[in-house]
Amino acid sequence: MGTEPARRVAVALACLLASPGAGAAGLFSSQRGVRPMGRGGAFVAGADDLGAIVYNPAGIAEAGTQVLVDASIFQFSTSFSRVAPLQIVDPNTGQAVSTFEQRFATVKNAAPLLPLPTIAGSYRLNDRWTLAAGVHAPYSSLLDYPERAGGGPAPQRYSLLTLEGSLLSIAGLYAAFRPAPWVELGAGLTALVGTLQTTTYTNNCVPDRFLCAPESPDYDAKARVRGAMVSPSGALGAIFSPHPKVRLGVSLYLPHWVSASGTLKSQLPSASVFQNARIEGETINLSFRVPWVARAGVELRPTASTRVEAAFGYEAWSMHDRIQVDSADVVIRDIALFPPEYRVTDLTIPRNFRDTFTAGLGGEQALELGTLGLDLRAGVFYQRSAVPKAYLSVFSPDYNMLHLSGGAGLHVTPKLRVDVGASFALPTTVDVATDEARLPKISALRVSVPDDETPINAGRYKMGVLMAGLGARYQFP
Repeated sequence: MGTEPARRVAVALACLLASPGAGAAGLFSSQRGVRPMGRGGAFVAGADDLGAIVYNPAGIAEAGTQVLVDASIFQFSTSFSRVAPLQIVDPNTGQAVSTFEQRFATVKNAAPLLPLPTIAGSYRLNDRWTLAAGVHAPYSSLLDYPERAGGGPAPQRYSLLTLEGSLLSIAGLYAAFRPAPWVELGAGLTALVGTLQTTTYTNNCVPDRFLCAPESPDYDAKARVRGAMVSPSGALGAIFSPHPKVRLGVSLYLPHWVSASGTLKSQLPSASVFQNARIEGETINLSFRVPWVARAGVELRPTASTRVEAAFGYEAWSMHDRIQVDSADVVIRDIALFPPEYRVTDLTIPRNFRDTFTAGLGGEQALELGTLGLDLRAGVFYQRSAVPKAYLSVFSPDYNMLHLSGGAGLHVTPKLRVDVGASFALPTTVDVATDEARLPKISALRVSVPDDETPINAGRYKMGVLMAGLGARYQFP
């Protein structure tokens, strides 16, 4: 009753901490900020306003004294049709008599659209130094799935019910330095701060049918984990202009070594063996690693009004190989047929993610409309999934995404620019076969037999992403 919710919050924190990396578990887009979104995320070499805090802090050197405010909506549409392998076992011999697949009702993410803001400001100290501060919310969906489907318990309940109640943001302080007209350097101290809350079900049927059938609803327990966190990191960047028409940019966002605490609130199953049982303690501790992200870009400016950039990113997700969950003081007392005190054991959860990459091509074309200026933007962006099919789930839905993006910036006055942008990823379907799936149902209760290895993530996933945003930038003299 403690380990499965702890596992879910660990996964969620791992995903969120990946910012500003691409598509951590498919929920977090690299295309943050309305202007970069319109360029297909190709904003590493061309960064020259406060959107640089996400892509390349060196670009802050060109922001001057500026304020940037924008907000975007992020819709991650996903549905899951679960398939589970089942066996009919001879009670006398323990041998499988027949094997077949059970198909469950389809469930869909019903999370509402929420505005995801970015607020940043910069101050130009002199011709060489510019300071900045900013805060932005990760581009993500809170994910919300039903508790019941097809007249019974929802088939995804052991992966996730909802992330409602979560509130996280990334805050940072930055400095940019221009030692020469053709060189810009930047650095930042960042932290992901806020609260994450996740609700899910655990199943506490002891494995190997010792007391019950696998996934018996009588042994389900609804649990909620809430964790507050501050996870520091940093960023470095550089932009070089060897020619007036060519810019080269590189940036590095450092990894996170996360150690966080949280609390667990759980119900007890309705099965008779738990009739007199009770839970004591609620503290859990989580630790895991989130990888570094490197980016590089080349921007060409063939004319004063035309900009085209190709950008590439590499994310070392293979270092996110496991999550350690320690149940600091969670004890279950007076379970029938168990010792009077059962202390929930520590758990190492395999993640086995893989390194991934992103690639974007985008640009801007400036036009004059009388006294107004208009920047038209377009781009295409590809990101490879960091989640192997074996570990795909409704909690970490991910796929190889091809985004098409567009946007515009209207210069209302020489100081004020209003931006709009939109991006969508072509939808896809991913099938995870029962012999491919590796995500087990984890119980707080263990006996001397192995855990039930029936996977809970096999089935068909249909996924798509839509983003849209509106923002404004004001440039002070």
